Amino acid sequence: MKLDTQLTRLGLFDARVPRYTSYPTAPHFGTSVGPGDFATWIEAIPEGAQISLYLHVPFCRRLCWFCACRTQGTTSDDPVIAYAQTLHQEIALLARHLPRGVTLSRLHWGGGTPTMLPPDEMRRLADAVFRVVPMAQGGEFSVEIDPNEVDDARLDALAASGMNRASIGVQDFDPEIQKAIGREQSYELTRTIAEKIRERGIRSLNADILYGLPHQTNVRIAESVQKLLTLSPDRVALYGYAHVPWMSRRQQMIPSDALPRPEGRLELFETARKLFLWDGYDEIGIDHFAKPEDGLAVAQKAGQLRRNFQGYTDDPSLALVGLGASSISRFPQGFAQNASATAAHTKAIRDKRFSTHKGHAFAGEDLLRARIIEALMCDFVVDRAELVQAFGASPARVDELFRTAAAGFEDMVAVENGIFRIPERGRPLTRMIARAFDAYDQSKAQHSAAI
Repeated sequence: MKLDTQLTRLGLFDARVPRYTSYPTAPHFGTSVGPGDFATWIEAIPEGAQISLYLHVPFCRRLCWFCACRTQGTTSDDPVIAYAQTLHQEIALLARHLPRGVTLSRLHWGGGTPTMLPPDEMRRLADAVFRVVPMAQGGEFSVEIDPNEVDDARLDALAASGMNRASIGVQDFDPEIQKAIGREQSYELTRTIAEKIRERGIRSLNADILYGLPHQTNVRIAESVQKLLTLSPDRVALYGYAHVPWMSRRQQMIPSDALPRPEGRLELFETARKLFLWDGYDEIGIDHFAKPEDGLAVAQKAGQLRRNFQGYTDDPSLALVGLGASSISRFPQGFAQNASATAAHTKAIRDKRFSTHKGHAFAGEDLLRARIIEALMCDFVVDRAELVQAFGASPARVDELFRTAAAGFEDMVAVENGIFRIPERGRPLTRMIARAFDAYDQSKAQHSAAI
């Protein structure tokens, strides 16, 4: 049977499913988790452990229409500087609860646009973090950089503060597509900023590019990918554009009639995918590519690839701590999310309490199912023996989960000798197959397209 015909019959082109950067997913977080839980979970981190830290800056000079992230536009630096002072207070609050000797394996500044911070504030903020949680040997400090909103002084400040990985959002280099998504950013500017980053000794460069954008064709995405490859990024995220105007009102500016059909989205992905593979990149999970020597590729080969809110990672930490408005933390005990509104987050921190307003404490089969889903998203295979050893699950229960999940996917999955595997032909269905292990009600959650 022709692959596209089978994918159509199995519902790939109609389905809306989670991206599974967490399990359970954020729509299932509830208000039973609050600031007290966050503080308790911080205090439970073992002395001397390594953690990762995410710092969210929810401001942009202009709001790109395609983006569904929690951000707000500002033409003035004043709210950004005021917000930075709140982050300093939040870091100090964290210090009062963090056990001794904890170090950082990963520090990531995201947004929004972290490069809106003034250079002096970048240095002060990095210093404040490292005074509380020093960087571990071999640790990684990465920052999301908007080429339209960065200059030499900011790059100097980040390099001096220890940034050793930079991430540049590209989306697409075609001018018509850029206008349609509200993100005009020339190839020449992007290339210049990539060169400036490397001139400062920062050798690790990430890039994001999107498929499924308005007016995008196979020819256009091929041209954009080929331009991106001239920048020689160490890793690339090839994300599907999530058109969710009911969640992100700014997306209503994007002409929906110019969006490709679901079948066309798969063709766009395959066009870009082949170019990355032909250029020598390793395929990482469902939508990332990395040079063979990059940490993601090394982790994948070693069976140590993981998945979190930033996508795929080689981070070995037992906890991810999120600072700033809307940030999500993950602990061995569960998830905790800060207040989404900047004002509510700021008020809580000024009142000397964490702003946690929802989350999820793991219970029942959460951790078992989370590991199954993560293993499928990372490696397309999950081993019953691993689950039995790690979670104390009975072999019969794991077999039951495997059988139930496999039932609707024909030869797109294989179950044999306690191994559940997604062969290459079934990988476009990975998120749908992962959903088959999800015990939470998906009927009310409005997720993005499965492809």
